[in-house]
Amino acid sequence: MAHAQPSTPSSAAAGAQAQQRRAPWRRSPRPRRRFSWKRVIVPLLFAVAVIALWQLYVSVSGIAESSLPRPTKIASAWWEIKTLMFENGWTTLKEVLLGFLAGAALGIVFAIFVGTSRLASLALYPWLVVSQTVPIVAIAPIIVIWTGFDLRPKVIIVALVTFFPVTVNMTDGLRSLDPELLSLLKTLGAGPWKRFRSAQFPASLPFLFSGLKVAAVFCTVGAVFAEWVGSSSGLGYLILSYNQQTATTDMFATVLTLSLIGILMFLMVAGLERLALPWYHEHRGADSAEPR
Repeated sequence: MAHAQPSTPSSAAAGAQAQQRRAPWRRSPRPRRRFSWKRVIVPLLFAVAVIALWQLYVSVSGIAESSLPRPTKIASAWWEIKTLMFENGWTTLKEVLLGFLAGAALGIVFAIFVGTSRLASLALYPWLVVSQTVPIVAIAPIIVIWTGFDLRPKVIIVALVTFFPVTVNMTDGLRSLDPELLSLLKTLGAGPWKRFRSAQFPASLPFLFSGLKVAAVFCTVGAVFAEWVGSSSGLGYLILSYNQQTATTDMFATVLTLSLIGILMFLMVAGLERLALPWYHEHRGADSAEPR
């Protein structure tokens, strides 16, 4: 007498279930954030529109070229003095890079010290905030008197501009970790260094790069201030020189070069962030909707 065979799932379904049991994280693959040309085209179109309106306004209004030159005149002037722009731009770029690296390193060390020590936070953090009430342009002459007219005062001033946003943002990142997670790590026997290395420091990295991106843009301002106080080269020195000659078109060309350095610094930090924190960008791309 034939016996009825018990019903079994198909081989395909059984294989899928077995694969799910072996690798449960593959059940819902995380969508990757696709590159959108809108992020490039829309800002470029906006820039073209602004430049076109600028050109039209100067042509129609009859405003003097010494007050507001045409964008085409600025581009032509930049091309004529491009060698001067490259030479002095390299001088300013060296000041910016060295000062940025020094200020970022000091800011990270100070943030770790303040963010992981309650006593250091109470003693030093308020004075860190108070120190930023003194304008950089006011203390730049003093730094030049102390250190001379070489590269050192420029690097120090750029480092001071970089130091504050890096320190504040990373300190906030170190403090952002859930206290319950720290308590759990303590319960599991993790010491201070283990808690810092495995939890606090990774949690602070997105905050750190936010501070670095802010500092990357503003460190060019510190370099210009330093060159205004005492320098014989650099883009800040050229701006002062062109201002005395009322060479407005050349001054705009110099400002354009400064802006390009700031953009380059920002893109460098943003690229480093994507390399260092791929998990952060994947998570943000999966959790946030792409603007349409």
